[in-house]
Amino acid sequence: SIHDHGAGGHLNCLSELVEETGGKIDLEALPIGDPTLSAKEIVGNESQERMGLVIDESNLDALKKISERERAPFYNVGEITSDMNFSFESSTDGRKPIDMKLNHYFGSSPKTIMTDSRVNTNFTKLEYNKDKILEYITSVLQLEAVACKDWLTNKVDRCVSGKVAKQQNAGPLHLPLNNCGVMALDYRGIKGIATSIGHAPISALIDPIAGSRNSIAEALTNIVFAPLTDELSGVSLSANWMWPCRNEGEDARLYDAVKSISDFAISLGINVPTGKDSLSMTQKYKDGSKVVSPGTVIISAIGECNNINQVVSPVLKKKNDSKIIYINLSQDAYKLGGSSFAQVNNKVGTATPTIKDSEFFKNSFNAIQKLIKANLVEAGHDVSAGGMITALLEMCFANVNIGANINLSELNEEDIIKVLFAENAGVLLQVNSLENADAILNKMNVSYHNIGEVTDTALLNLNHKDYQLNLSINDLRDVWYKTSYLLDQKQSGEEKALERYNNYKHMPLAYNFPKGFSGQLTAMGLDPNRKTPSGLKAAIIREKGSNSEREMAYALYLGGFDVKDIHMTDLMSGREDLSDVNFIAAVGGFSNSDVLGSAKGWAGSFKYNNNARTALKNFFNREDTLSLGICNGCQLFIELGLINADHVEKPKMLHNDSHKFESGFVNVDIPENNSVMFGSLSGSRVGVWVAHGEGKFSMPYAEGEYSIVSKYSYKNYPANPNGSDFNTAAMTSKDGRHLVMMPHPERSIFPWNWAHYTEDTHEVSPWIEAFVNARKWVEHKTK
Repeated sequence: SIHDHGAGGHLNCLSELVEETGGKIDLEALPIGDPTLSAKEIVGNESQERMGLVIDESNLDALKKISERERAPFYNVGEITSDMNFSFESSTDGRKPIDMKLNHYFGSSPKTIMTDSRVNTNFTKLEYNKDKILEYITSVLQLEAVACKDWLTNKVDRCVSGKVAKQQNAGPLHLPLNNCGVMALDYRGIKGIATSIGHAPISALIDPIAGSRNSIAEALTNIVFAPLTDELSGVSLSANWMWPCRNEGEDARLYDAVKSISDFAISLGINVPTGKDSLSMTQKYKDGSKVVSPGTVIISAIGECNNINQVVSPVLKKKNDSKIIYINLSQDAYKLGGSSFAQVNNKVGTATPTIKDSEFFKNSFNAIQKLIKANLVEAGHDVSAGGMITALLEMCFANVNIGANINLSELNEEDIIKVLFAENAGVLLQVNSLENADAILNKMNVSYHNIGEVTDTALLNLNHKDYQLNLSINDLRDVWYKTSYLLDQKQSGEEKALERYNNYKHMPLAYNFPKGFSGQLTAMGLDPNRKTPSGLKAAIIREKGSNSEREMAYALYLGGFDVKDIHMTDLMSGREDLSDVNFIAAVGGFSNSDVLGSAKGWAGSFKYNNNARTALKNFFNREDTLSLGICNGCQLFIELGLINADHVEKPKMLHNDSHKFESGFVNVDIPENNSVMFGSLSGSRVGVWVAHGEGKFSMPYAEGEYSIVSKYSYKNYPANPNGSDFNTAAMTSKDGRHLVMMPHPERSIFPWNWAHYTEDTHEVSPWIEAFVNARKWVEHKTK
């Protein structure tokens, strides 16, 4: 059994581990950093990053060996007693600060009875003028809830593990528009896990029942774009509540909201097995005043994705004869209460939309799933924050020179403001065959509207009755991006934030794949299910804090190597000496938490340990070896001076020019080169993930003194994410055997890894060639 430490510390974690049996904990065996702590403080402190385990005593030695190898200390703190009693007892003086029967810990608390009354809310009615539509659009697009989130997504690792099949960013312009995330279950299959979230706190201010239904609806209209194995019935929800309880009317509103979640989920045939409550969302001040948070439920949805290659993004494609259709899943009249439009007009509103027909919602969800699985959907987006106008514009933002002609006259609403800005739950789909889509939708009794078509000009042309509006995609994309720029100033500074804002739309992802590259495993002689050893040995070198070893191991395995795992403790102890391997890969991550700077501590483990230092020196002195250092591994090999060993002054890896962690999918060019791994990629332009904080190559000599084998395709930030000299993304030793790079090709092996891929038929990306080339070189050298 296993349990994490959180609220309640040891008391909570360890008691729940033994709640079916009973147990005794040795107070003196618990690790403490402060000897003055009382027994109460030791038992209840909430130090994080700890786990509690129940393990058979016969396995303790094995756990100890693993723990020492991984530099992860463990403590044997107690034992199972099977007497349904739980105690903390000092092994030195016999004190028992806690000694109770388990039934007093669990299930014996008295029921809490709360009394409240409903309080009617009277918000101001919305007033607006359709002559101000362009002003309203620009205001809504800049609202934080609607605007571009690049300032947030560019600083978190969105590719780690190599199993990320769909993350936030999409399209040639790599903009944060995807509303569902998908993680592959493994490197070999096509199944994954899809997740999404939804919330509607302002809608809930008007009507907590509608707010709850809208929260579920948003989570579901986000996850619907991943093909799910069991469609809607395969979705599970989590409900995280944040509510200002103990204020008049709020407990009653919470009751209505919770009951609504239950009723709506049951009517859809899905469950809510888990959640978390924060029910004291009230800030009180000494003068007696208080600020009350709006009652909010965050709905998280999760389901098994049956094909990670079919996940749909909100990026319109240039497809002849395709149509844009709209499905109003709410089946409610268009209402502006609780909307972003109301917020920018400093109002809440009096009427908010809800989900009127659960059966229609269920049928629509499953019909959309069938359209996606039949490959009929080219692009799709939910209608939520910002309304339909935002969804339409966002579907145009991430591509280049694309727009749409939209006619909304057939919608059952005369008010153009309501049509454009109401946040009734709905979806927009670009379908490549209206006839085939219509057959599925009609069969499932799902009504829809054919509202337009894609164009190859960056304009959104809107018609509604006798009203016409022509919007510039490029201008409004900048408006939408501006909020991100203003927030980015706080983290990257004015210079880099402005550079990012000015450049993002001028650096589209574009590729030139190697000549003759088929993208097919069998054509390349690769077997993803290989069981027999090849006899060609590669090793992963990792340190405490590494996080890229599994994707690297699989890339090497797929390329034809037999791969072994080597921790630094293996080298330092002498258990491993690298004499039996021909290829080593130092992987990415945050060795020793980067507390001394990236890879500084890792390099010290080699420099100041005789076994590790000798093993690495001997490996590099051999003529039949290759090495690869990626990200943290690149920083390691540069710090050790291994790539330009003959230079008096060595290159250095410095902090990114933005002085923050940078995550993104970028273009790199691979020039003609003598690299063992990159030789066959010469002349190509490909996409690759970057995720680093100290990735700037600082080169003391002229460019000609270095073997630079890959450069960022655009010299300016953010396409060059770190400001490297000569736009360097990768370099090798003079003989081409030892390669270091900051980007992550091992996380870019499959088309579904890429944030934007242009070939529908490929099974693998061009990066696999680098690993195949390495295997072939070793094969030749060791014959």
